[in-house]
Amino acid sequence: MKFSISSAELLKQLQIAVGTISSNPSSAIMEGFLFSIQDSVLTISATDNETAISTEMDVMADFNGKVAIPGKILMDTLKALPAQPITFQIDDKNFGIEITSAYGKYKLAGENGADFPAIPTPDEVEAVSLSGLALLQGISKTIFATSTDDLRPAMMGVYFQIDTNKISMVATDAHKLVRYVCTDITSAVTSSFIMPKKALNLLKTVVPADAEITLSFNNSYAFFTFNKIKLVCRLIDNKYPDYNAVIPVDNPLSVQISRHDFQNSLKRIAIYANKTTNQVVLNITKGSMTVSAQDLDFSNEAIEQLPCNYDGSPLVIAFNAKFMAEMLGVLDSEEVLLELSTPSRAGLMFPSEQKEGTDILMLVMPVMLSN
Repeated sequence: MKFSISSAELLKQLQIAVGTISSNPSSAIMEGFLFSIQDSVLTISATDNETAISTEMDVMADFNGKVAIPGKILMDTLKALPAQPITFQIDDKNFGIEITSAYGKYKLAGENGADFPAIPTPDEVEAVSLSGLALLQGISKTIFATSTDDLRPAMMGVYFQIDTNKISMVATDAHKLVRYVCTDITSAVTSSFIMPKKALNLLKTVVPADAEITLSFNNSYAFFTFNKIKLVCRLIDNKYPDYNAVIPVDNPLSVQISRHDFQNSLKRIAIYANKTTNQVVLNITKGSMTVSAQDLDFSNEAIEQLPCNYDGSPLVIAFNAKFMAEMLGVLDSEEVLLELSTPSRAGLMFPSEQKEGTDILMLVMPVMLSN
C-alpha cells in the first residue's frame, strides 16, 4: 500500500484528532491513529472509547485499505519536517510503515487497522442544525460551571435541552448555575441529553465559528458533523437535576453595575478574603455598592466602594468571590444586572443587554454572613 500527501496538511489534521487520545489508553493501538483510505480519500480517526474524532483529506493513492499508526512518533516526525510532499509505504503483511521525505526515510511499526476499536456511527438518530458560533458561545459560557464531583456524574457535564425553536445548555455544580439559551437553531424534535466535558473542550478547539453544525443524537451518543470533521461522544447516562426548581422567580431587588469594574474589584478584594470561603460582602445602598472582605486569622481586611444603579432597600449579602469573578469573566456586556432578594437566597446575574437570539442567566448561591 502506498500513498502521497502534504506533510503540513497531514499534521494539521492529526492535531485535530489527537485531542481524543487518552494519556493512559486501555490498549497500545489506541495510542495512535487509524488511517483508512477509500477512493483516494484518507480518513484519520482517533478514540479513547468515549470520544472519537474523524477527519478527511484527499491523497494520491491507488488502493483502499487501513492501518493503525503510532501517534507520538508520527507527529514528532511531521513537526520536525518542513512542509513538503511525503510518501507512506505500508507492508501488507506486517503493517510496517516507511515514510519518505526529501531528506530521507523513516521506518516505524504499524498495526492492523482491523484491530482498531470501532467508532460508533449514527443509528436511529434525531438531528438539529446550529451555527458554530452558537455552539462555541454555549460551551464557553457554561462549561466552567460544571462539577468535578465524581459522586454527581450528571453534573460533570453540560445538559442540552433541545426544543423546536431553541437549544438550552445548562451547567451547575450546586454552588453556581449557568443557563444559555440560543434560538438560532433548526430543529423538528424535542429532546435532552448530558454532554461530557472532554468532548465539549475538544469542540472548542476544532469548531470554526462560521461552520454549520449538524448535531445528531440517540440515547447513547451525540454526533457533531461540520466541514470534513466528525466528533462522536458517549453521553452521560444519568438524570440531570431539576435546575428550574432552584432558580428564584421573584427577586425584587435589581442592581446595575459596570461588569469590568465589579470584576476587577472582586479580584482585588478576594486577595484579603478567607481562603476557605472566599467570602466577599456586598453592602448595597442607593447608588452605591461597598465590596469588602476580611480574614480574621491573619488580620487581613479590604474594602472598596463602587457606583451602581440601585433604588431598593439597603441589603447586605455575601458571595464566593471566585464564583462571581468567573461568571463576570464569561459575560461580555459593558454592564451586568444583579437580581437579589434576601441574604439567604440565590442571586441572579444577567448581561444588561441580551444579544439577539440568546438569553443568558447565571445563578450563584450566597455565603452565610458571619456574625
